[in-house]
Amino acid sequence: MQTLVGWHIEMEFREEGPRTAAAALLRLRDGTEIRAHGFSSRHPSDPDQLRVGEEIAAARALNDLASQLLTKAHNEIQDVGGRQAQPLM
Repeated sequence: MQTLVGWHIEMEFREEGPRTAAAALLRLRDGTEIRAHGFSSRHPSDPDQLRVGEEIAAARALNDLASQLLTKAHNEIQDVGGRQAQPLM
């Protein structure tokens, strides 16, 4: 039997001058909410390309989210059965 599960990640951006902030929110089926953040800064000599700043900030927020998910899974493995989980990446 095949089970289809999906997650939706909400991503918001805030631009203030040369700095872009991204905030990601993931709601898991167990009710857990994981929030992650990422930032980017445009060099003064770079052209004004908001999309590029958003992409970099989003990638960094998703990296943060991935790290938090790995930590959560690691802790859950240890909590069930008390086994030592493999080290995180």
